[in-house]
Amino acid sequence: MSKIDDMIAEIIRVEGGYVDDPTDSGGKTKYGITEKTARANGYKGDMRDLTVEFATQVYFNEYVVAPKFDQVGKLTSERIMCELVDTGVNCGQPTAAKMLQRCLNALNNCEKLWPNQPEDGGIGKKTLDACATYMNRGPDAEKVLFAALNCLQGTYYMDISARNETQEKFMYGWLLNRVANQLK
Repeated sequence: MSKIDDMIAEIIRVEGGYVDDPTDSGGKTKYGITEKTARANGYKGDMRDLTVEFATQVYFNEYVVAPKFDQVGKLTSERIMCELVDTGVNCGQPTAAKMLQRCLNALNNCEKLWPNQPEDGGIGKKTLDACATYMNRGPDAEKVLFAALNCLQGTYYMDISARNETQEKFMYGWLLNRVANQLK
């Protein structure tokens, strides 16, 4: 198995089976796949019957290939790609891409290395070029980018809980499974 296969299997494990929590904005989910996402990918059955195989394919298509995180991974590392996928699953793919763009903007040495990116949530040529150039920053480039992405992800969850107290019940799990777990 590749690192991304392992990552998707871990996401499915952490997300667990069928859930229909009225305080979760995702609504009915299974293996972390929302009913809306399942339907958009052609699923017609009851969410309780969604298979691991279907969920795995949705994760790969929607959270690896569609947002171009696989292309980012080829230029940076599998670890960065997996971090973006994990963030995209829980926060939305555009949010994960915006976090990457924000990190690249903060790490471009006052635009001496590459121009600032529009933080638009779309991975295009400029973002991919910045990723490739960024990796020449030195031997710790991956570690620094990974840490920056994790910081933003943790802050994102803190902001959700600050805006909506009902979401605090998810906070411990988000930090444990989405931030701290990634640091291993």
